[in-house]
Amino acid sequence: MSESYKINLKSVYSQTVPTPKGVQLPQDWSLSWHQAATLEALRDPNIDVIFNTAMTGDGKSLAAYLEVLQGESSAIGLYPTNELARDQEIQIQGYIAAFQPANQPRVVRLSGADLEIYAENEGLKKSAAIATLTSQREALLTNPDIFHYLHRGAYIIKGDSPDKLWGRIDKDFDLFLVDEFHVFAAPQIASIINTMLLIRCTNRRKKFLFLSATPDKNLITKLEIAGFRCREINPHEQNKYQFPETEEQEQQLKSQGWRQVARPIALNFIPLEPAFKASETWLKENVDLIVNQFQQYPGSKGAIILNSIASVKRLTPFFQEILQPYGLKVGENTGLSGKAIKEQSLAADLVIGTSTIDVGVDFKINFLIFESSDAGNFIQRLGRLGRHDGYDKEGQKIQFANFTAYALVPNFLVERLFQVESPPLTVNCICDRPFLQNTIKEQYRQINDFQGYYRRWGAVQSFWLCCQLSDRTIQQQYAQSRDKFQTVSEQVFNTSLKSMAGRIKGWAKEWQEISGKSGNPIAEDAASFRGSSPLQCGLYDLTEANEVDRFKTYDLPGILSNLDIEMWTEAAFTRTLKETAQRTGQPIAKGRFAHCLAFIKLRSYREERLNWKFTYPGDLQPIADAWKVQVLTGIEVWQPENQWIREINKRLKTQGLVCYVLRRPVAEVRMRLRLPMHFQIYPISDKYSVHDANTPYAIAFGHSALLLDTLAYTFKSKGDETWIA
Repeated sequence: MSESYKINLKSVYSQTVPTPKGVQLPQDWSLSWHQAATLEALRDPNIDVIFNTAMTGDGKSLAAYLEVLQGESSAIGLYPTNELARDQEIQIQGYIAAFQPANQPRVVRLSGADLEIYAENEGLKKSAAIATLTSQREALLTNPDIFHYLHRGAYIIKGDSPDKLWGRIDKDFDLFLVDEFHVFAAPQIASIINTMLLIRCTNRRKKFLFLSATPDKNLITKLEIAGFRCREINPHEQNKYQFPETEEQEQQLKSQGWRQVARPIALNFIPLEPAFKASETWLKENVDLIVNQFQQYPGSKGAIILNSIASVKRLTPFFQEILQPYGLKVGENTGLSGKAIKEQSLAADLVIGTSTIDVGVDFKINFLIFESSDAGNFIQRLGRLGRHDGYDKEGQKIQFANFTAYALVPNFLVERLFQVESPPLTVNCICDRPFLQNTIKEQYRQINDFQGYYRRWGAVQSFWLCCQLSDRTIQQQYAQSRDKFQTVSEQVFNTSLKSMAGRIKGWAKEWQEISGKSGNPIAEDAASFRGSSPLQCGLYDLTEANEVDRFKTYDLPGILSNLDIEMWTEAAFTRTLKETAQRTGQPIAKGRFAHCLAFIKLRSYREERLNWKFTYPGDLQPIADAWKVQVLTGIEVWQPENQWIREINKRLKTQGLVCYVLRRPVAEVRMRLRLPMHFQIYPISDKYSVHDANTPYAIAFGHSALLLDTLAYTFKSKGDETWIA
């Protein structure tokens, strides 16, 4: 094993409190301070928005649904991934079984695929399906995407009033919960703010609850500008956490009613060169470390969390072969894993996955190896460990013998943490989690928070919502609400909706001149929740064991880099999908394939990434000199090793792509602007630079283009001085 730098994290205890008056808890249950404080804030008529920043594993979900479990409230829970919503559904049903409330709260989980299949099976329009599924429910678990589009009129038909769905749903539910909200970027936060403003301006006061161990202070500020009355529930600041070092201290805390929420962890920092496949290589070279963990500590459960889907896909069969002789099962959980494989993976002895398992999913492990791309990513992934004791194969609870983590990090981070003159950490030191988290935030890469996005682009959504409230079917009903919404959205986003209307009209005119078509691709992207996916392809995954789960989507850049593929026709893809659904008797949601760029068979995952770049048939210099978001056509892919590239380019070059072009190499843009790992920015050449070894331009698409637009001024110079346009 390469050199390791070990530290020891203390356990964490959370203070419990007497059961609040009027609250019924199961026998031998007690509430943590933050849970009781959250309930108090939810019941306080002078509080609109609550931010619960309790540590990972300290029961924020129970705090959110406690009022529902008392039979006195109804809630909509918004979860960033469908996996997390599924996990929370199981957890809530467990709460209902334990609490046994008299009204037996009815819970429904709703994803895009669930909605499509239900509507098709019942012969309903999606609007009718949503109305049916959400009526008479005490808890609705869905994703913020559906919630966003529901409030933008995406599921209604022409002639319906814009408030047909949200008018009733917003009235029926008392609490709107946003979980793991720190994972959202500025476009999604802007959407959540706009929806909150719409709900507030068209309804009596509702409650909003944000759950995250890392709150966004800028969001709180914006909500306060809008007049929301906010309260932060922060147990750490209130000294409601203790970090004992000795067994005697732990016993004393237990005797005083404190509850353990995190176990002590041995954390090993492994410095790696920032090279492609560095983590993958280290894992293969250190197989003995993983085997020894299971042999030395029988009953162990482990996870490996990596940044690359392709790495997970290559490593899963490798570890399955290595660990099978020991009777150990290896599971896989990525964005390209089928539903059945994902669900089975969390019961495996070792699960290998990507961000699909580091966002809030509650799994019980005592052994963790993880990559990270930035400070927030590091803290999030480490938070998966030490939350629970384990269970044996018969389902009986057992105490794990130890909790161990290996952080595969860039060597520069290890230097900053351990090797500078006055290092913040020393080998074998003992520290608490808040200290480690603050240290990681100070020393590791911090990604950009894109604060300029809100003023520049956030009000595009405000404008469309204001137009909805002006619809002839509801214009009189919501006249005061519309005026109120316009005023408050202009305050929050520090702009004028009148000027925004002018910009939107200008984008539509430019697109008409370029393409001869109506529409407004830039405004549509800005008004969307996660952005459009013009580079998304339909994928038939031949490596997937479960036939029903072979139908997937994946972005073109990932396909070009990592997959061995065969081009397919849309007709053949659609025919195979229908035949599979009929043969297996299992419905397959097909709506997500409606706007795919191409259809492809996935044969295998490449061992080495292939080089490629985008190309433009004209001169990119005047496009870059415009310093603005534009819609370009004619873009193609250059990749000489790919025999299928001609077929892809036939489709790609006709697409109108919302983009931003900079005359800077991608690596420089990423580094200087502190862009997130999966930011959609790629190399592109024009007719003058197509043969250059170093691609001189960078291009960002969709939401990434809008975000880049708020930062690009840092590259715009006049003489030797940087200036802001």
